[in-house]
This record gives sequence, C-alpha cells and structure tokens, in this order.
Amino acid sequence: MMKVKGIAAPAPKVRRLSISAACLAFFLIISEPAYATSNLQISVTIPIAGASLEASIPAPLEEQIDPNPALLELDSVKTVDASSMALISVAARKVESARQADGAREVAKEIIAAKYQWSEKQFTCLDQLWIKESHWNYKARNKVTGAHGIPQALPATKMEIIGTDWRTNPVTQITWGLKYIQERYETPCKAWSKFKRSRWY
Repeated sequence: MMKVKGIAAPAPKVRRLSISAACLAFFLIISEPAYATSNLQISVTIPIAGASLEASIPAPLEEQIDPNPALLELDSVKTVDASSMALISVAARKVESARQADGAREVAKEIIAAKYQWSEKQFTCLDQLWIKESHWNYKARNKVTGAHGIPQALPATKMEIIGTDWRTNPVTQITWGLKYIQERYETPCKAWSKFKRSRWY
C-alpha cells in the first residue's frame, strides 16, 4: 500500500490508469493530423422504397406474355387459309377456262405480259404456231411421235419441269411452251418461221 497526500490507493490501479491515459493521448496525437490532412469520402446509395424498386424490377412473366396467343394464331391461320383458298380458286378457274381454245389464248396472253413482254405481233405468231400444232387443244396427241398438248412437247415428259399434271392441265402446258420458245428461239415469230420451214419447231 502507498500513501499519496494522506490517501491510500492501490499502486497497480494507478499504473493502469496512467498507461491508458498515455495511450489515448498518443492515439489522438497521431490520428488528429491524419484526419485533418485527409479527405475521405464514402458514397452510399440507398434505394427509395416503392417507385424506384418497381421501376428496376422487370414485369412478371405473365404480364409479358400475350393473354390470348391462341386467338392471334387462329386469326393468322384464318387469314393465310383465306388467301390460299382465294389463290387456289383463281388457279382452278384459270385451268378450267384454258380447257377451251379462247380461254387458253387468254392465259397465254397473261403469262406473256407478266414474264416475256412480247408484242401483239409475237402473240399472232404464237397463235398461228399452236393452231397448226394442236388447235390449242390440251388433249392433242400425235400418235406417231407421241408429242402432247397445246405446244406438242416431244417427249411430253419435258413438261414435268413445270408440273406433273401436264397431261390434264393446259396452264402447265402453256407455261412450258412459252418457256421453251423463249429459251430456244427467243420469240414466237422465230419459232413460227422455223415451223414453216421444217414443219416442226
């Protein structure tokens, strides 16, 4: 036991307090200049409840998917089917019309206008050529050579490049005949000239 100014105090406790005070003073001396000379900035972003969270969260999958896809698909199928049926109907009427000579001529004119842009004179040559060959009869067949149809294709199977229905479809026959003339003679008048010389083209 020690006596300080007449008060007794335990020596170890006084030493612990003195050491603690010294450490605290040392820490303040060191840290205060560092704090004064440094500029430490910390940025923290705190999301605002409600609106900002709703804006950042994607919509649920159920809201992104069309509620009635089947109805839309059905409408699309109906539209495609209607268009297809209309085209089929037009094609069928064209084939039926071409079973007659005048109808076949009209079909030939349509194809020429769409693909070849030949003049009226060229069509006149074509008309004369196919009158001689078949009279625009899609059933015409040469019993000797086997040539068949309005353009008298020989062999007849050549027309399969247009369609396998060449035996019964005059539009297939006309389409092939015009293609053949364009590729081999360039124009119907040149093909007609060849026919007049050789009796074939």
